[in-house]
Amino acid sequence: MEDLKRRAFEIVSKAVVELAEDMGFPSLATPVDATPLFGGDDGIDSLSLVRLVADIERAAERELGKTIVLADERAMSRRNSPFRTVGTLSELLYERAGESHA
Repeated sequence: MEDLKRRAFEIVSKAVVELAEDMGFPSLATPVDATPLFGGDDGIDSLSLVRLVADIERAAERELGKTIVLADERAMSRRNSPFRTVGTLSELLYERAGESHA
């Protein structure tokens, strides 16, 4: 499962870098776990978040060979948003990818 965790982080990081380049978010150019995504002063706007999530879902399907939905009621109802940082979004992708293995 450690390989899946690494792959999830790579998928999210690559999508974040592409978003940074396309939309002009220099703070996202070199993502790490703690890089803020949504919420707070340094976060991206909601439209950019929608684009990022869609890009990650497409990349996950292409690279992991499975359909994964990240933005659903379960994710939105969490006490702490999984869209806060690169790390929390990677963890959500890892969880969802693992669910589809079961």
